[in-house]
Amino acid sequence: MKIPELLAPAGSWESLSAAVKAGADSVYFGIKELNMRETAKNFNLDDLEKITGFCRKNKVKAYLTLNTIIYENEIDSVKKILVAAKNAKIDAVICWDFAVIEECNNLKIPFHISTQASVSNSESAKFFKNLGAQRIVLARECSLAQIKEIKKRANIEIETFIHGAMCVSISGRCFTSQFLYNRSANRGDCIQPCRRSYIVKDLEENKTLKLDNNYVMSAKDLCMIKSIDKLIEAGIDAFKIEGRTKSADYVKIVVEKYRQALDSYKQAKLTKELKDKLHQELKNVYHRGFSQGFYFGKPINEFAEQYGGIQKQVKVYAGIVVNFYKEISVAEIKLEGSDIKKGDKITVIGPTTGCVIQVVQSMEKDPGKKIKKAKKGTNIGIKMENLVRENDKVYVIKVNKAVVH
Repeated sequence: MKIPELLAPAGSWESLSAAVKAGADSVYFGIKELNMRETAKNFNLDDLEKITGFCRKNKVKAYLTLNTIIYENEIDSVKKILVAAKNAKIDAVICWDFAVIEECNNLKIPFHISTQASVSNSESAKFFKNLGAQRIVLARECSLAQIKEIKKRANIEIETFIHGAMCVSISGRCFTSQFLYNRSANRGDCIQPCRRSYIVKDLEENKTLKLDNNYVMSAKDLCMIKSIDKLIEAGIDAFKIEGRTKSADYVKIVVEKYRQALDSYKQAKLTKELKDKLHQELKNVYHRGFSQGFYFGKPINEFAEQYGGIQKQVKVYAGIVVNFYKEISVAEIKLEGSDIKKGDKITVIGPTTGCVIQVVQSMEKDPGKKIKKAKKGTNIGIKMENLVRENDKVYVIKVNKAVVH
């Protein structure tokens, strides 16, 4: 059985490095315009060759997202971006606007059809295939049975989402943010007003109803780790993790867990116990509750129970790496945000480092003077299990006391 490609989000250099080091087969990212995650850090056009070079060095494919609606005054920008992508030898462009498709064909750049196209049947898939598409990212509203049928009839590579935020609107094509705040979701600028609590009001008699759960537009996050074997056996070609606005530690942990699941399946070691364990570990990073989306039926009641995340753990800024002594693997850290004590789990995040997570086993205030706790405002040395770098940020991972599990 072919193991699907594991595709990870990269909204910043930190997340890109974290995704690659965590075992992603490919990454997708956007330039600072014309992509569906305008609120992510994104990259500059000048970064393209550096990104593709880094990915090729690590045998990871690089996909550029150019998947917003394109207006007339943006055609020249599209051409400029795609010429740069061609020169950087990007592996594929993720798009759906016909102006982008046309220019990809002109430049002979491989392209994948974005989920924004809402492809949910084989005839639509064949239409885009005839235009030259190599892969279709199906609408999120497709069931697993429908996905199998589309794959069989269209005979084209199929990509589906396996983890991350979901939108209550059809494949995320929502106008709420646009109407309320002039921030268009279809231009990657959604501020997610749907995640807030709402009440229902009768305008004729002015009566107000408050539902038991008034987060009636805030969908739970997708998590398919417990059914990943069924998705593999369906013949899906690529599994996509949502999260270009998420932090590097989110990317690292989610990619690692799905990598472990895929590798275990390949080795015939993916047991129910392992899937349950991975599911629990995924609860440590940001989520609004988990759902299996539309794969096995319509998620009629799969709405968040509160505003924001209900993850088990949160990270608190502690300080910054001011020096790293390679010969002894010790990081000198200036504590600016919080105290650190022996036994704490810490996260170190940086553009080249990506994300390193470990428990503090040894800590010194002065050379040879071991300590068990260090106060904010001091410099300390911590023995590191992995290479970190100057200016990397350090966080302490704590139990999320705001969430009751």
